[in-house]
Amino acid sequence: MTTESDLVFAGVGGIELGLDLYRASHPGAPVVMYVHGGGWRHGDKADGSAERLAPMAAYGVTVASVNYRLTPGAVFPDQLHDLKGAVRWLRAHGADLGLRTERIGVWGASAGAYLGSLLALTPGDAELEGAVGGNLDQSSEVQAVVHWFGQSDLLVSASRSDLEARVLPFAFEADLLGVSGVVDVADRARELSLLSRVSPQAPPFLIAHGDRDRVIPPSEGEALHHALSRAGANTRFDLLGGAGHEGAEFDRPDSLAMTAAWLRAVLC
Repeated sequence: MTTESDLVFAGVGGIELGLDLYRASHPGAPVVMYVHGGGWRHGDKADGSAERLAPMAAYGVTVASVNYRLTPGAVFPDQLHDLKGAVRWLRAHGADLGLRTERIGVWGASAGAYLGSLLALTPGDAELEGAVGGNLDQSSEVQAVVHWFGQSDLLVSASRSDLEARVLPFAFEADLLGVSGVVDVADRARELSLLSRVSPQAPPFLIAHGDRDRVIPPSEGEALHHALSRAGANTRFDLLGGAGHEGAEFDRPDSLAMTAAWLRAVLC
């Protein structure tokens, strides 16, 4: 496994957006783009490098971990434009980088799982495509999705009791949309629900959630799984016993090896 850091895939608003490559030793390894969490306001492409990203490469999947613009400086769909631009860049430069990019997966954690899944469910959507980084002759479609403990419905996940609001004082979903409260733009939030975007054409999904997640309840992952299943899409849901939000259980060797095996099977 080798690593290449800070490859710039776009510049927007005076900000350079980069990615880190964690190369699997096999030259024909499948490629997955990793989207970090952090409530859309924190996080970096290097998060989880030692315990998550490098081990995934050791299990035979090349990982491209990307940065995207964060709130409050950026509001949706800036983040999605950045990620679609990163997929197009990977395809445009795949041959030069020695990567197999005809089929690309996306793997997201928490807030990154929502963005990665929305990317996967909106191929050809002109509003959400954007032009970040150019390479508009390339496709931003992905062929597999790993969704770890993410939101599936912004309106539902933003609905917290007074106690929950004190424990989680940040209005993550409202900040993403650039509003004071998600209920103020309920129609827009419903439109951006992953549940409203599923179709039989959705790529295969591997959804994993912890049964002790108090930040984003496992019902969010289950709802996405059931919606995909009803639509006739290929979907798998894994509930990790004893795992909380961003629990260490997700980075255990058995979890990462299973995720890598699934990606290899779907992308190869």
